[in-house]
Amino acid sequence: MSIRDDMLAIGQKAREASRALSAASGTAKADALNALADLLESETEAIRQANAEDLKAAEARGLDKARLQRLTISDKVLGSMIQGCREVAAMSDPVGEIESMVKRPNGMLVGKMRVPLGVIAMIYESRPNATIDAGILCLKAGNAVILRGGSEAFHSNKCLAGLMHRALESAGLPREAVQTPPTTDREAVAELLSLEEYIDVVIPRGGEGLIRAVTEQARMPVLKHYKGVCHTFVDETADLAKALPVIENAKMQYPSGCNALECLLVHRSVAGEFLPGVAAQLGPKGVSFKACPESLPLLGGYAEGAAPEDWGYEFLDLVMAVRVVADMDEAMEHIARYGSNHTEAILTESQSRAMRFIREVDASLVVANATTRFNDGAQLGLGAEIGISTSKLHAYGPMGVKELTSTKFVLLGDWQIRE
Repeated sequence: MSIRDDMLAIGQKAREASRALSAASGTAKADALNALADLLESETEAIRQANAEDLKAAEARGLDKARLQRLTISDKVLGSMIQGCREVAAMSDPVGEIESMVKRPNGMLVGKMRVPLGVIAMIYESRPNATIDAGILCLKAGNAVILRGGSEAFHSNKCLAGLMHRALESAGLPREAVQTPPTTDREAVAELLSLEEYIDVVIPRGGEGLIRAVTEQARMPVLKHYKGVCHTFVDETADLAKALPVIENAKMQYPSGCNALECLLVHRSVAGEFLPGVAAQLGPKGVSFKACPESLPLLGGYAEGAAPEDWGYEFLDLVMAVRVVADMDEAMEHIARYGSNHTEAILTESQSRAMRFIREVDASLVVANATTRFNDGAQLGLGAEIGISTSKLHAYGPMGVKELTSTKFVLLGDWQIRE
């Protein structure tokens, strides 16, 4: 069979499975998720072997540190995957839930019911944990999913998909509800993106180049997860002693994450006191700074002058842009120009300034007095996420179970006719 025939068969099987899954009971779906958690625990060695094979090949290909970090299934990552399965299993089933019901003057009851999206194609790089996150969320929301991970994670993804097949079958659900293309050929992606008859929505997750390529080729709607250019503004009222560890965590806890801090904005009245401390705390730990002219002398030998392209850049590394601003208005103007609608934060002791920042800054998560690293489905109580949507249709921010459903209108009548 050709790649096109293979992808067509996958799309057809996914459509059939989606119909069965949309009618599946919440109990069956929860049983499958708990079975998957058990398999992730019992098959740890097989998962490690598959991941080691991918890591060896990736190192030979010269993948950078950030991508190797994303590719690695560490004990912590595996534990999070297991925890995600159990948390999502314990959530209430959104499918069939009626969110509102109003009585019309003629006695009809009109409401909205939550329904699955149908068939979702997930196209992503590295991150084999995304295979589990996407699989369990789509399953809980009653969607079939086609998982096309990057070639660098092929063996890891194949192993994890096999465990999901076993879990689905143990709960009496169709294994075709989760499918992975059997090839790393890029032609498979192009063919998948042409199957609008079978795939309802595609979710790309990875670098900006991947997302733009998928958006340009797809014949079906795309839920975009563009780059994470995240800012934190240190206000003149901020408690600087409390602000420093928040900045360190936002930049250093996981520098290659899309919710890592990329640009620090500091109010001019506190810059002279705060920025030397930032340099002293983060510089010896490997952070370098791309600094505006006003902040450059305050950051010592760890900084160099920022180039125009450093503003709005996603470093995904221990590099941070720094700019001194005159006030909150200038900070918000900078964010509006260079932000990516991902995560923006303010550190302040002023409740009114915090609330103004939250109201006026446009991002999928706006934070007051905490690290940007909290823009994560598990951290926000979603159990897991399939991605962080930086577009507003049909979801904005981390996409959990509920965000992978839509609503349809339902009408309960008593034999009314329209006059």
